[in-house]
Amino acid sequence: MPVSRPWVALALACASGAALAAECPPLLQHELPKLRSKEVVDFCERFNGKALVVVNTASHCGFTPQFKGLEALYQRFRKDGLEVVGVPSDDFFQEADDDRKTAEVCYVNYGVTFTMTQTQPVRGRDATPLFRELAEQAGKAPRWNFYKYVVDRNGQVVASFPSKVKPDDPQLIEAVQKALAN
Repeated sequence: MPVSRPWVALALACASGAALAAECPPLLQHELPKLRSKEVVDFCERFNGKALVVVNTASHCGFTPQFKGLEALYQRFRKDGLEVVGVPSDDFFQEADDDRKTAEVCYVNYGVTFTMTQTQPVRGRDATPLFRELAEQAGKAPRWNFYKYVVDRNGQVVASFPSKVKPDDPQLIEAVQKALAN
């Protein structure tokens, strides 16, 4: 009679999980709750091997209309492997207190289809680990809402842009194309 060895299956599952983590760059080894959802965005699972534009957003900011440009950027390059990730933050006191209102601004007012997370801190000691890693690689933390990080397919920040740089700016487009080429 064969002996059941559940520990073998467990060991194999752990080993394959460790192998996946080893293949996933440190920048992507994060999870954030998705906006107005019970889902969690696993960055390794969703974005490994893709170029990213990660941007801290706010619903009540003079730069909020950039959602439209970010959506256009996403639509233009998504078939090439670009993902845009919006991370609402109240670090500059311009985000709604209620995720329903944040979602309404993003999804209803601006037609956002790219990934949006729940509100997170993005600077200082309280910054979410994703933004600590982005700031470390770029040498800069967000100074205001709609600060943009462009990340290549290998999980390396290739450029960062302040709030005033719009999503259709030629320098940002060039950085996206570079990130997609890596």
